[in-house]
Amino acid sequence: MRVSGFAPAKVNLYLHVTGKRADGYHLLDSLAVFPDVGDVVSVTAQEALSLEISGPFGATLRAEEDNLLLRAAKLLAPGRGAALTLEKNLPVASGIGGGSADAAAALTLLSAFWGVAADLPALALQLGADVPVCLASRPARMRGIGEVLAPAPRLPDFGMVLVNPGVAVPTPAVFKARQGGFSPPPDLPGAWPDVDAMVADLHHYTNDLQEAAIAIAPVIGEVLNTVCALPGVKLARMSGSGATCFAVFETPAQAAAAAAHIPEPWWRWGGGLYQPEQKRL
Repeated sequence: MRVSGFAPAKVNLYLHVTGKRADGYHLLDSLAVFPDVGDVVSVTAQEALSLEISGPFGATLRAEEDNLLLRAAKLLAPGRGAALTLEKNLPVASGIGGGSADAAAALTLLSAFWGVAADLPALALQLGADVPVCLASRPARMRGIGEVLAPAPRLPDFGMVLVNPGVAVPTPAVFKARQGGFSPPPDLPGAWPDVDAMVADLHHYTNDLQEAAIAIAPVIGEVLNTVCALPGVKLARMSGSGATCFAVFETPAQAAAAAAHIPEPWWRWGGGLYQPEQKRL
């Protein structure tokens, strides 16, 4: 028997650094959404635990002992075996939660595959602050260090373009380079009636890590200039700690058409948001 799960990318529509804990971790406030592009995690029966990685970005990863998928399996049920495969379609260390999404998919799949009942959100947090929000892969507001989750405002249907220039930006370095104080949490509405209303509010918010990331990797600024010039773009911003940038469009079809204008060799994608109930593997 083989079971598979989709691990969609995570995009931060805004990201405010609101404070800092005594242990050094920064407190955040962010609105996360999940575009319909991602990795695929599969599980088959096997006595020992193993991991095979393929896909366009598979060569950048190795099935090492500290790989998040293997860590997820060992955390869920130490000593249990399975053959895990990862089709790596998302750029690595790119600010769109690929590794976190993979770990969340592994927890969900293996829990069902092995018949192990567990507190998946608690286990997810042990793997990383972004992993809990990836369990459901639904729009959510993230607070704390990322683990305090609340429903997102009701979102309109909209399109999104993602662009990554192929430069990995280490998250700790971005936080270290960040200057300035802290940003207040936004007062979000219960719903946005249309894309223009959503974008109008998002223009008042920021990604507090964007300036620092551009200082480390100036190509991020080039990406933003490029996506800002795309026909029909309504908002352009960096996601997470970079280097992936996104642009919002009126419709998924407009986003898909706009992505074709992004130059090689940058990775790019255009489309709509992931709909868990409609996804078929």
